[in-house]
Amino acid sequence: MFDALSDRLEKISSGLRSRGRLSDADLDAALGDVRQALLEADVELSVATAFIAAVRERLQGEALSQSLSPGQQVIKAVHEQLIEVLGGEALKVTYASKPPTVILLAGLQGAGKTTTAAKLANWFKQQGRQPYLIAADLQRPAAVEQLRVLGKSIGVDVYSDTSNPVDVAKKGLKEATRIGRDVVIIDTAGRLSIDQELMNEVKKISKTTEPHYTFLVIDSVTGQDAVHTAKAFHDTLALSGIIVTKLDYDARGGAVLSARGVVGRPVVFAATGEKITDFDLFYPDRMASRILGMGDVLTLIEQAEKNVDPAVAAEQASRMMSGEFTLDDFMAQLNQIRKMGSLGGLMKMMPGMSKEMRNAASNVDEGQLTKIEAIIQSMTVKERQNPVIIDGSRRTRIAKGSGSSVNAVNQLLNQFTQMKKMMKQMGGGAMPQVPGMGKLSGAMARAQMARGAEVPAGLEALSAGMQAGQRANPPAGGRNNKKKKGGRVTPPKQR
Repeated sequence: MFDALSDRLEKISSGLRSRGRLSDADLDAALGDVRQALLEADVELSVATAFIAAVRERLQGEALSQSLSPGQQVIKAVHEQLIEVLGGEALKVTYASKPPTVILLAGLQGAGKTTTAAKLANWFKQQGRQPYLIAADLQRPAAVEQLRVLGKSIGVDVYSDTSNPVDVAKKGLKEATRIGRDVVIIDTAGRLSIDQELMNEVKKISKTTEPHYTFLVIDSVTGQDAVHTAKAFHDTLALSGIIVTKLDYDARGGAVLSARGVVGRPVVFAATGEKITDFDLFYPDRMASRILGMGDVLTLIEQAEKNVDPAVAAEQASRMMSGEFTLDDFMAQLNQIRKMGSLGGLMKMMPGMSKEMRNAASNVDEGQLTKIEAIIQSMTVKERQNPVIIDGSRRTRIAKGSGSSVNAVNQLLNQFTQMKKMMKQMGGGAMPQVPGMGKLSGAMARAQMARGAEVPAGLEALSAGMQAGQRANPPAGGRNNKKKKGGRVTPPKQR
């Protein structure tokens, strides 16, 4: 999401940064381009207009920083206003003094309410709470069974019966109180479109259960229709916030950017994938940075902390710096990185990503990692521990055993050799480039060290996956090798 908007804003910011002075006409043109970019991203008209007015007011009302150029001042103002439009700050959940804390989920059919209910319960469980699910959606076939299956997968009890939605919610809340649950999440029925029957039902449930939070679940792919849906529900229920699903889809993102401006309520949670764990609080400042191509180092580090074993990472780091890094270690790191999410998504969180690099990240072939794993697993223990002994006959055997080619085995071994050299350089205090990532890795490491953040464990494995994906999807014109007489192929000149 937001790729198109990011590309437009990056082009605008590139043009501004190169200017030492901005005239009023230059500023008007730049803000006009920003407004057009927002409208093309499906942002509601009044929100886009108010956004530009707020940015202009920031530039006129604040003293210009002496350390920033006029172009940088505009980017700074756009960044700050994006944070404001997206909600300002992340939700801080306040729990009821007398448990349970009741959360009501509402929305149209197909938005992902039932799955979101399970994801939200799992999130609260990770916070040390004891959630309880109530399946009050008796309208959609198998909705109750779906929630029971999801609840069982995360170890959360689910209540439902065949009476009516209001009684189910009332009895479920009473049962949660009896067994000592401190968070209750109520999944309600949806419709294909807003109708009075739907509104009356969810209003009765809200009146009966008196929820502390009422969240509307919207599908980000539906664009402005989702915002209009949010306004209709807010007029009936007085929403506390919005949960956006399918944030990883290729949508324009207008619903996310428009939610607060139209409804007056921010996005509080976001689902970024199909897995139960692909769900977290929505951080406006981090999303604003990603939209402007500044990366999202904090989220990247948090995902590493959740999915990478610190003890294992520390041991592997020590082995890398001492030059003892083996193919077993390499494969272990690849597996840890895969737990953090898709390689393309992780690459987009890295700071300094240009448009070309973001496009390359989107084209990373996750299947290449499986092929790499197959190649490594086709080696003997001695070969994985000491790849130097892998001669031509061994490479042929490994290629046949993994269902790949000798060329693929050669590429992996050459890449691994480059990585070991890079790690030795880093162990000696140098800041080398990661193979396949150009200057990005060194710049990222320096930027994170400057802000006191640790470089995410397994960066070198992430680079390797990115490089493998790029080889599987080479850019157009990237194989212009010239064939001379005698059948000899010479590589293209390096420019």
